[in-house]
Amino acid sequence: MDEIRESLLKKSKSAKKDQFGRIISFAALALIVVVVISIFYFVASKGLATFFTDHVNLWSFLTGSEWAPGQVDDHGQPLAGAAPMIVGSFLVTLLAALIATPFAIGTAVFMTEISPKRGAKILGPVTELLVGIPSVVYGFIGLSVIVPFMRTVFGGSGFGILSGAMVLFVMILPTVTSMTVDTLRAVPRHYRESALALGATRWQMIYKVILRGATPGILTASVFGMARAFGEALAVQMVIGNAALMPQNLVSPASTLTSVLTQGIGNTVMGSLENNALWSLALILLLMSLVFNLAIRAIAKKGAM
Repeated sequence: MDEIRESLLKKSKSAKKDQFGRIISFAALALIVVVVISIFYFVASKGLATFFTDHVNLWSFLTGSEWAPGQVDDHGQPLAGAAPMIVGSFLVTLLAALIATPFAIGTAVFMTEISPKRGAKILGPVTELLVGIPSVVYGFIGLSVIVPFMRTVFGGSGFGILSGAMVLFVMILPTVTSMTVDTLRAVPRHYRESALALGATRWQMIYKVILRGATPGILTASVFGMARAFGEALAVQMVIGNAALMPQNLVSPASTLTSVLTQGIGNTVMGSLENNALWSLALILLLMSLVFNLAIRAIAKKGAM
């Protein structure tokens, strides 16, 4: 009886494997949570030191237009105004998303509704190829092609918000397109059949039924593309001009949060005001990435409802 009871209470090999798998899964999840919390804590502690240790005014930091943390103004306050970089980042991101979204929707409609077989055979590999191209290649092409084109058409140096937006437009186009394709394919087939049965033309079916049903997914794709564009550094740095000045127009040299960070972080001393100010820019980038993720989740939740 004891042997039978012991054999019944003893865990089987499948149960042991299942328990081991759960332990590994929970350990990996805990590690991810710890890493994310550590990143937030590290960036926040460095970024907030600008305001709590160096006593820089938060409002002046966000709205000031002069960026020279190593110098002070007439009142003895450091010239740490991040507004030119914040405005530059938002302008480049929004302009790139505005240009990329219509192209992505048109490409996705062609691949899913107009010519699914040919679109999947031709545009699918092209989109995947664009995803795999390194950022430095995009930046070099922008420096060699887009900047001279802008210089010829608009005059000036050719560096500026518009050049950066054109480079980012090509970079985020594959991401927005692939997500839009998945969204259009997820629209139920009976939507199409019902619209055609009611006498709608093919274009009316696409415009008034398919695209409207896929609107939350398309918005999610656009915001996802904006999140990638907002954090892009190298390609934008090569074509935007890297002038820490408030943008006067779309073709004047400007800068973004990422371009200033990549240029200055290696030339400052850890713990100095200049270094802490750059970490504050990194904190803004981190918070904006969180905002974009929350926006994506909100749009996706609304679409599911």
